[in-house]
Amino acid sequence: MMHAMVRAETKPIWTTSSFLVYTGGLTILGGALAGLAYFAAQSNGNGAMAAWALLFLVILYGIALALRVADRWLAAGIFAFVSVIAWAIFLVYLFLWFGWDSVTASLGDWSLPKMLLWLLILASASFDRIVFRFPFIRLISAVVFYLFLVDLLTSGHGNWFAFVTLFTGFLYLLVGTALGKPSAFWLHFVGGALIGYSLLFWFHTSDFDFAVISVASVLFVFVAYATKRSSWAFWGTIGFFAATIHYLIGSPTELVQGIFGLSQQCISPLPPSSPGPGMCTSFGPQISPWAPALAFGLLGFWLILLGMLGKPKMRRRHHGAVVVTTPAPPAATEPPAE
Repeated sequence: MMHAMVRAETKPIWTTSSFLVYTGGLTILGGALAGLAYFAAQSNGNGAMAAWALLFLVILYGIALALRVADRWLAAGIFAFVSVIAWAIFLVYLFLWFGWDSVTASLGDWSLPKMLLWLLILASASFDRIVFRFPFIRLISAVVFYLFLVDLLTSGHGNWFAFVTLFTGFLYLLVGTALGKPSAFWLHFVGGALIGYSLLFWFHTSDFDFAVISVASVLFVFVAYATKRSSWAFWGTIGFFAATIHYLIGSPTELVQGIFGLSQQCISPLPPSSPGPGMCTSFGPQISPWAPALAFGLLGFWLILLGMLGKPKMRRRHHGAVVVTTPAPPAATEPPAE
């Protein structure tokens, strides 16, 4: 019983306090990275950088343990999350100090030091997630395990790389659904991103391709309802936006440039010899100015319709009310005065 309580994960509740703790922890991570970048510019070698990274790691992990003893589990967990990343940075510099330069090789370039690096990071993340019972740490595990697979099985590009990515996404969907723990959210989140990336890798050019993306986005929404994980709806919504932008203009970059007036085209209803300014439109003559409003308006209604599928309307039933009155107790009478 006690063993099960130790392993039970605590689910963070999104409040003002938790928002500030998460933001503060990630800000500390940014500060630590900036500090290491400064020392990298000042140091004379990988050995010195490994020492600095070890110092940062000891400080961060010591704070995490102290907060855990003080029963500040949320703050302890975010420091543990940051310390896992500090551990990974320390290992990289340590391996470089050993002369294992292949640890920084490109994705898909297999090397024994890099495989060892992924395994050591996975071990640290798994251990700290159990000790601190902090679900956010599983995000590191999910990303690093995917990198381990593609480094082990692929060349980092091509159809086989996309297939392994797709397989890992479905694996995360199955494992996350079976686990049912708070940290399973991150398996669903990363799994949806991997599946979405794989589909866009194969289907990102023609109108038919984005019709496939639209159908897949609908399936993502259904998966969100089935698993009760809203991250799938998030990725599905991104797919809907990508398809809408494709059918509207063909390129998200062109749409952004058009919105901010970065790619204006000017047309003149008058002959070239006539004086006077022409008329400029941000989207060019091939797209009507009202097209984005119509396209995104319809997309908005479509998303609302999908959202209403998961929340049936409340039916008001009017029933006749039976009022039962309780007779008042008889008033107390005072005894006659003698």
